[in-house]
This record gives sequence, structure tokens and C-alpha cells, in this order.
Amino acid sequence: MKRFTKLAALILAVAMLLMVAGCTGGEQGGTAKADFKVGVIHIGDPADGAGYSYAHDLGIVDMQANLQLTDAQVIRKINVNDTDAAATRTAIEECIEEGCNIIFGTSWGYMDTMEQLAAEYPDVVFSHGTGYKSNGTNFNNYFGRIYQARYLSGIAAGLKTQSDKIGYVAAMDVTNSEVTGGINAFAMGVESVNPDAKVYVKVTNSWFSPDLEKQAAEALLDMGCDVIAQHCDTTAPQLAAQSRGVWGVGYNSDMTKDAPQAHLTAPVWNWGVYYTKAAKAVMDGTWDGANYFGGMDDGLVDISPLSENCAEGTAEAIEEARAKIMDGSFKVFEGELYDNAGNQVCAEGEVLSDADITGAMNWYYKNVEAK
Repeated sequence: MKRFTKLAALILAVAMLLMVAGCTGGEQGGTAKADFKVGVIHIGDPADGAGYSYAHDLGIVDMQANLQLTDAQVIRKINVNDTDAAATRTAIEECIEEGCNIIFGTSWGYMDTMEQLAAEYPDVVFSHGTGYKSNGTNFNNYFGRIYQARYLSGIAAGLKTQSDKIGYVAAMDVTNSEVTGGINAFAMGVESVNPDAKVYVKVTNSWFSPDLEKQAAEALLDMGCDVIAQHCDTTAPQLAAQSRGVWGVGYNSDMTKDAPQAHLTAPVWNWGVYYTKAAKAVMDGTWDGANYFGGMDDGLVDISPLSENCAEGTAEAIEEARAKIMDGSFKVFEGELYDNAGNQVCAEGEVLSDADITGAMNWYYKNVEAK
């Protein structure tokens, strides 16, 4: 009788442990595929067919296909102004009410609201694109080494310009490391093939504003810039370049179809790499709350196919640089580097860390001028 009692107690203890493990995994994952739902908050409308929200939605579509989810299992909220905290909260809470297990917030301005909601809803995973905040459990940050692709696109611009004046429409000023890091990498790519060229920056102070983006591009064109690059959401700068008969480097997606006479290439994201990884981890119960910072090596970032507008020799120069980035023999922010005020920002033999690039780059490279 005593042996049976001990055996029964052992079985009961094991069962309780299994129940606890199951509950722990279920807090932020371990959901059956049929019950699994994904939410995504877009600052624009992916139906535009180009730019930031379109690129993110391509990744969501890729994730949906990879995980074999139905359309009803993907909840999209579009045109959610990231400067409107109330609108952001409403969109996210609607996703929660519809049963989303993980919610992707794709724009910088969603960060604080997602942080707050993560504390209120510990059983939901909040994954925020760009920015810098996370809590290590159900709220993380994802981004990538887009500066690698920026560098390559700078090569295309540097070889194409004839005026040695290249314009850059920037969403935010030098205090935003995400934008500034991209500008600097682009400018370094330009310098690698054309040390006489300068990059002129116009800031819109908005992540998404077709009108402001167009105005900034036109101001740069009026200065004599014959290539227009961008870190902003729409095709407006590329259309402005085409209207003046000059050239452009887009962002987020291949904009050749939108400005076929102007577009050279674009740094692009394959967000499906991360969206598949993150959603699968939540579904499987293996989500660990870690931040994500991918690069060319895992397929997250690249440039779009070079258009026929590119200068002769562009493909060869880019492939040479790409090979060195991929094999690790070249890192964009390494060696003796100077800002545009003459200050040394990196010493010979040193490499800037990811933390420096994403959170402490508040200076412009030596061939950059902000107008």
C-alpha cells in the first residue's frame, strides 16, 4: 500500500510539473496553429505598392505563407499615425481583442505605447520595429544592418553623379541614430568610388509625408543635386528626381517601377526573415524576448536589382564590396573615421559597435552637409 502511495504521489508530482510547464509556455506562445493570430500596425497603406509599409507587408505575407496561416489569422491595421498615441493604443487593443498572440509595430513612434501595453497584457508578445526599447520578456525590438545595403547603394550613386552633388531626404535629423547611420554609410559608399562628391541632407521631421518628402527633394534638386537618395517612406523623392531628368536611390522596396527613368537601386528589407522567425517562436512556445538585429548574412537586408540607369562598372564595384561585407573582411564603420567637423569618431584598427551605430551616432560623416 505504501509503495502504491509513493507511486501515486510521484505520478501526481510529474503531472503538476507538466501542467506548470504548459502554463509557462502558454503565456507567450505554445499556441495551436489553428488558434494562432498575428497583428501588424502599419503607419501607411501597403496597397500603395511601394515604400515602407509595402515592404513590411511583403514580409508579413511571406511569414503567412511560411507558417501556412489563413487570411483570418493575420490582422492588419493601416494608416495608424505613429505620433498619435491614442490612435496607436486603439489599433493595438483591437488586435488584442481579436486574439492576436503577437503584434508587430512597424514604426518608431509606436514604441512607447507598445511598452505600456506590454506591461498591461503580459500574455501577448509585442515586437517593435526600429527604436531601442524592450523588456526582455514580451516586448522586444527588431531592426537590422541596413547600413550595409546603404553603403552598396552609395556606390551606385557615387558612380552616377556628374555634379558631385548627391541629395538625401531624411526623415529625422542628426540626433536620430537610425537615420544618421544610414546617411553615413551611404556617404561612405559614395566616397569609396568618388572622393570628390558630397552628400547634402534635407530633413522632413516626419517618417511619412509625401508632400514634405517631395518638397525636400525639390530643394535638393534646386541646389544642383543630380542623384536623390532617401530615408523616408514614399516614392515622392524618386518621382521628383525623374521629373527633373536626374537619378535616384530609393528605400524599402524596388522603386524602379515607380520612377523607371530615374531609379538606380534601393536598400531593401526582407522582413519575412524576421517575421517568420518571431511568429514561429511564439507559436511553438520558444519565444525568449531577445532583440533582433540581422544583416546581409541572414538575408534580412540587401539592395534591389540594379537598373539599366546605373553607370558602367557599378555592378562590379558593388559585388566586390558585397563579397567583403559577407566574408567579414570589411565592416562599414571601421578604421580611422572623421565627422564633418573634423573630429575623429573611430580610430585605426577599431570598429564601431552595434550599440554605437544604433544609439550613439549623432554625427555626420566628413562628406555630408545638412541644409
